[in-house]
Amino acid sequence: MHYDEIMVRYGELSTKGRNRKSFIDRLGSNIRAALHDFSDLEIHPGPARTHIVLNGDDYEAVMQRLKNVFGIQSFSPVLKVDRDFAAVAAAAEEMMAALVKQPTTFKIQTRRADKKFPIDTFTMNDRLGGDLLDHFDQLSVDVHHPDLEMRVEIRRDGIYLSCETIPGAGGLPVGTAGKGMMMLSGGIDSPVAAYLAMKRGVSLEMVHFYSPPYTSEQALAKAKELTARLAQYCGSIKFIQVPFTESQEDIKEKVPEGYLMTVQRRMMLRLAVALAHRRRGLAIFNGESLGQVASQTMQSMRAIEDVTTLPVLRPVLSYDKNEIIKIAKDLDTYDLSILPYEDCCTVFTPPRPKTKPRVDRARECEDLIDVHGLMERALAGIKITTIHPGDEFLNQNEDVFAELL
Repeated sequence: MHYDEIMVRYGELSTKGRNRKSFIDRLGSNIRAALHDFSDLEIHPGPARTHIVLNGDDYEAVMQRLKNVFGIQSFSPVLKVDRDFAAVAAAAEEMMAALVKQPTTFKIQTRRADKKFPIDTFTMNDRLGGDLLDHFDQLSVDVHHPDLEMRVEIRRDGIYLSCETIPGAGGLPVGTAGKGMMMLSGGIDSPVAAYLAMKRGVSLEMVHFYSPPYTSEQALAKAKELTARLAQYCGSIKFIQVPFTESQEDIKEKVPEGYLMTVQRRMMLRLAVALAHRRRGLAIFNGESLGQVASQTMQSMRAIEDVTTLPVLRPVLSYDKNEIIKIAKDLDTYDLSILPYEDCCTVFTPPRPKTKPRVDRARECEDLIDVHGLMERALAGIKITTIHPGDEFLNQNEDVFAELL
């Protein structure tokens, strides 16, 4: 079947009032980024719909990309015809000829956005349905539970016909809620938290702490590859790798065992906040889930968050592990997250960490290390990489991957 365009429908954008145009403009930019390698497309964001003119490009490949763009409620491949019933009937017959191969029930659903068009909604449904019944013996009408629904949208610039509606990713266009810094480990939770933050319109930069030789190059590559899988939802993501070996060694040597984890997490948060200030981030995001591990009690969160007044947001806070795993599997990050490469959050973990650390005691322990010097040297050693969908960093064949799992 040859389609002329893909029609994109909005979801929450319809509630944005005076800000609606900026949301639609951002969505248009994100669609362009997602479809950047399709050379012939024309993308036209409008107040009611965004129209993607295919100009011969593969509509199925385009739609596969659109499924991951936040801010889209649904979309359809469409035929655009002149504002004339004969043209509508001819296009509808063409579509039905491609779709109907066996007895099929159908209905016509007309939306007349242009009220000046002389044929009203009821009449269009009746006339077009009758025409199709005359041409196809295998068709019958079922207005309640049809096998196939043909949508007819009458607009000022033409009439659009579609028989397929694909659900979009929903949410808000990435970038409309500002920028945040995501503390990305190599585990299951933080990629899911990143996905949920992006779905609410947040543009994220990934902050990953690495500690060679205690963490391997494979652990760093895994975090980058997780970022590449998340990048399909926004086009590209900045990945900031922060050297953390010196900080961890100093904390291990000087801080009492029970507060090792607390002081280490405070240092990580300090560094993420410093990067947010440098790069105009408005908040810190992480993958903490309340009560899941010792560092994720309310007391631990309070003791760690003491180092900043910047908001620390936790998209998976109320999710249990099974709920997080289900989302991770849907995102195709789960199998990658469980590869057995240790990240810096798991090295130097004390056997009995404090689950209810005190803020005043955490401050005293932190005074035992050179916070300013350690931060200064870590920030001097950061490396920033732009990661795109499909980028690969773990060079392993399928047999090795299966063995690791």
